[in-house]
Amino acid sequence: MHTIIMPKMGDAMEEGTLVRWLKQEGDTVAEGEPIAEIATDKATVEIEAPVSGVLRGISVAEGAVVPVNTPLAYILQAGESLPSQTDGKAGAPTSTATPVLAPAEMPTPVAAPSATTPAPTPAERGERILASPLARKIASEHGIDLAQIQGTGPKGRIVERDVLAFIEARKAAAPAPAPAVAPVAAPAPAPIAAGERVESLNRLRQITAQRTTEAYQTIPHFYLTIEIDMENALALRQQLNQINESLRVSVNDLIVKACAVALEQHPVVNARYQDGQLVHPDGIHIGIAVAVEQGLLVAVLKHCEGKSLRRIAQESQTLIQKARDGKLLPDEMTGNTFTVSNLGMFGIEQFTAIINPPASAILAVGATRRVPIVNDDGSIVPRQRMKVTMSCDHRVIDGAVGAQFLQTLKQVLESPMLMV
Repeated sequence: MHTIIMPKMGDAMEEGTLVRWLKQEGDTVAEGEPIAEIATDKATVEIEAPVSGVLRGISVAEGAVVPVNTPLAYILQAGESLPSQTDGKAGAPTSTATPVLAPAEMPTPVAAPSATTPAPTPAERGERILASPLARKIASEHGIDLAQIQGTGPKGRIVERDVLAFIEARKAAAPAPAPAVAPVAAPAPAPIAAGERVESLNRLRQITAQRTTEAYQTIPHFYLTIEIDMENALALRQQLNQINESLRVSVNDLIVKACAVALEQHPVVNARYQDGQLVHPDGIHIGIAVAVEQGLLVAVLKHCEGKSLRRIAQESQTLIQKARDGKLLPDEMTGNTFTVSNLGMFGIEQFTAIINPPASAILAVGATRRVPIVNDDGSIVPRQRMKVTMSCDHRVIDGAVGAQFLQTLKQVLESPMLMV
């Protein structure tokens, strides 16, 4: 008998959602065959059968949130039976899983403590406060004492939604300054008209909506744009691809490598803001935005400072393919210290991007275009040019620092032997 558990897919993961069962009670499964889908805070992944046998004792319903290592079901061999606590009750829920609540069923957010006599907090009762790493991080960034929050996760654990609800409740409770003029009421949502189609967001798009909204509202963005001559970089790419046709170097690979070189010279751009301090990471970890059918993922190339251009190209291809196949692990989507978002392949000349925390900057890359350039002697020549725009966190990066970084990036791409 083999027990199927909620796997721990990353150091920060403490719970996961059983999205759906791909196999049902009593089905015969083969080793390596997907049997269920689970969702973490970052992605939805499949659980594969570790052995062949019969799937029995499914004990967690679809949509339930359970801690890691919670038994989900069993795979039995011929002659084996379920553990005693589930004998004769195969398929009946026995887990203490916390169901996913619809918006109307969500617990009322805990308001900030009032001036009246408060109930004793867990800390005052001498209890250990259970909270997920993400909840602790958000609480720390907003100066919130976790003892003030009532958790709704398994065993009363404080999870991300509890902290966000507390923040919203605190904002609502805070007295608003008297407006100089009467505020204009926000327009009510337009009613859904006959013939309109409503589509529910999948989990990835829900996470993207939440994270981008939070990032745009809490990070002071500013933007810097520079134009780069790509003639020499494209020539180098062509030479490398002619030498080794089995491993193609893309324009994006050149940009990632050039960013790594520039980040080594300007390490503050690689830092992040946390608790009123600058935190310098253990390396240069560059995230690559990848468009997939379900939405947008960021695959992270770790320790780019020690990798060659070909190594970056090889790892990028692997990560991008895993992203498209839905096989990225949580560790391959976390810890980015800088991000590259490239829409050049779609003909987009220039755009701005929302910073992807914990990074303090993201580089939006436009298309490489052949344009007429006027030389100093007045002659006009066609050149391959590309515009990039960097979104910067002003808590970390000043305008001059961001400009110097882009000047170095321009220098590296225009003299690409600096990457070799």
